[in-house]
Amino acid sequence: MSMNKDLGEIRAAAQQLHGAISDAAAKHGGAVRADLEAVGHQAKAVTESVKASIVEQNNATKKHLKEAVTDLEGVQKHVAEALKSSGHAFQGSIRKTLADARASVQKVSEAVAAKRSAESTKTH
Repeated sequence: MSMNKDLGEIRAAAQQLHGAISDAAAKHGGAVRADLEAVGHQAKAVTESVKASIVEQNNATKKHLKEAVTDLEGVQKHVAEALKSSGHAFQGSIRKTLADARASVQKVSEAVAAKRSAESTKTH
């Protein structure tokens, strides 16, 4: 599998994670907590995929992926906080989770762009 494909798949996984968090946030009651538990596992898997791909990247791409890891670790932290809280604290954790997920998608997208840019420079 090529690195571009790997990064594309990682970006798709990060986008799916963001969508799953958005969907969970729109629900109420016990369904939210079950979805959040699944999101926590999904966030961990995406984080591990990003970490595994970092070693094979150029410096600009690595920088964006490391930032994505930080955001994804934030997702995991805020999901854990949300599962332990209720009311306003729960809503605050959900907002932070969404913000970190959105930021991780952006950073992975920037990594994809940096990788493409580096490759186009090599071919010209």
